[in-house]
Amino acid sequence: MQRLCILNVVGLTPELLPHAPRLSQIGTAQPWTSPVPAVTATSQATMLTGLPPREHGIVANGWLYRDTQEIRFWQQSRTLIQGELFYERYQTAKMFWWFNQATTAQYGATPKPHYGCDGSKVFDVLDWTGCELTKRLGPFPFFAFWGPGAGIASSDWIADATAIVLRQQQPQLTLCYLPHLDYDFQRLDHQDPERVAEVDAAAGRVIDAADAIGATVVVVSEYGLTKVQRPVHLNRVLRAGGFLRTRRGPFGEVLLVGECDAVAVADHQVAHVYVRNPAMMDDVAACLRSVPGVAAVVTPAELELDHPRSGELIALADQDAWFTYYYWNDDLDAPDFARTVDIHRKPGYDPCELFMTSRPRAAARLLQKKLGLRYKMDVIPLDSTLVRGSHGLLASDPGSGPLVIGPGEPPGAMTGFADYVHSLLSPSP
Repeated sequence: MQRLCILNVVGLTPELLPHAPRLSQIGTAQPWTSPVPAVTATSQATMLTGLPPREHGIVANGWLYRDTQEIRFWQQSRTLIQGELFYERYQTAKMFWWFNQATTAQYGATPKPHYGCDGSKVFDVLDWTGCELTKRLGPFPFFAFWGPGAGIASSDWIADATAIVLRQQQPQLTLCYLPHLDYDFQRLDHQDPERVAEVDAAAGRVIDAADAIGATVVVVSEYGLTKVQRPVHLNRVLRAGGFLRTRRGPFGEVLLVGECDAVAVADHQVAHVYVRNPAMMDDVAACLRSVPGVAAVVTPAELELDHPRSGELIALADQDAWFTYYYWNDDLDAPDFARTVDIHRKPGYDPCELFMTSRPRAAARLLQKKLGLRYKMDVIPLDSTLVRGSHGLLASDPGSGPLVIGPGEPPGAMTGFADYVHSLLSPSP
C-alpha cells in the first residue's frame, strides 16, 4: 500500500525554506498559485477538491448567509464544501485541517470547545483517532492556537499528536496542519528565521514518524504573508456614504446586516461587499474605489468567485494594506466583543486578537473566572495599526508566495493538487 503524509506549514515560502532544514530535505520547493482570496479556508478547499471557489463554494474564511442575514466565520462542517474531497477515497487521518467536522476521515482531531448555557466555555478537541491524545499529551493548548498567546506550543502539540497517529494507526493518507508562522508574521514587521526553525523542528517529528511507516511526505503552504502598514476601514467608508446601518445598545453598536444597503465582509486583504439594491452597485463601487489602500473593486466572476455565497462586489487591497471589519466611528461605541477574542461573533477577520492591551488586566479576568464570577476577557486592542503582516492577494513575487514540495511533478496551482495526490496514492500500472 502506498502511504502519504501531507504537511501543511502555513506561511512557508521559498524564501523562508532555507531556514527549515528538515523540510528542505523533502525535495525542491516549487511556487504554486493559490485562489483568491489566498486564505486558509479557500486554499484548503481548493487543494482538497481541485476546484476553484466558484465550484466548491468556500469563497473566504467567512461570508454572509443571506437566508439568515448573519455573517459567520470559521465554520467547520465538511458539508459546506461542494465537491468530492480527495481524502474520501482513502483511509485518512485528518489532523487539524479545516472542515473537520461531519468528515468522513476515519481518524482525526480538531478544536471543539464545550459551551455552557451561562455563556461559559471549556476548551477541548474532538478526537476520533483512537489514540487518547489528550491523555497522552495533556490538554490541547488552545491559548497558543489563537489569541495573544498564540505560538509554537499549538503546532508542537499537533505535530506530536500526528506522529502518534501515524505510528499507531498507520493510515494510508495523513493530513497535518501546522499554523505557527501565521502568528508573529502578522504581529511583527520582520519574518524571524527562528520562527521557521521552530516549526521545522515540529515538522521533523512528523517526518520521522512518516518515515517509520514508509509514508511519502509532501509539504504545502496556503499563502505567504506580506508586510502591511495601512489598515483600511471599508465599513466606515460605507457608513459615511449612507449604505450601512447599525443599532446602539447596552453592549455597544452592532451591525444591522439585513438593513444595510451595502456591507463589507473583510478577510485580510480581500473583502466581499454585499449590495442589497442592485441599483446601488455603481455607487458602492465608486465609493470604495475612491478609498486610499483599495487597489481594485471587481466583480466575483473576474476572480472565479462567482458563487451564490459571494458578495456582489469584491474589494482588493493594495499590497501594503489590509481591510478591518470595523464599522463604528468612535471606539467608545465599539461592541463589547470587539475587545475580546471572539472569532465567531465578529463580522470579519480580526488580527488584533493576536495582541493584548494589558497582562495585569488579563490576570484579573482569569481570577474572576476561577472565582466563578461573570467576566469578559476584554484585553484585545482596537489599534489596527499594530498589524504588520497580512495575506489574501496573489503573491507579487513567487519567492514570497505559497509552495509545494513533493516527488514527481507537483502542480503549479492548488487546483491540480487533488489529481497529484491521487497519482501518488494510486499510481498507474
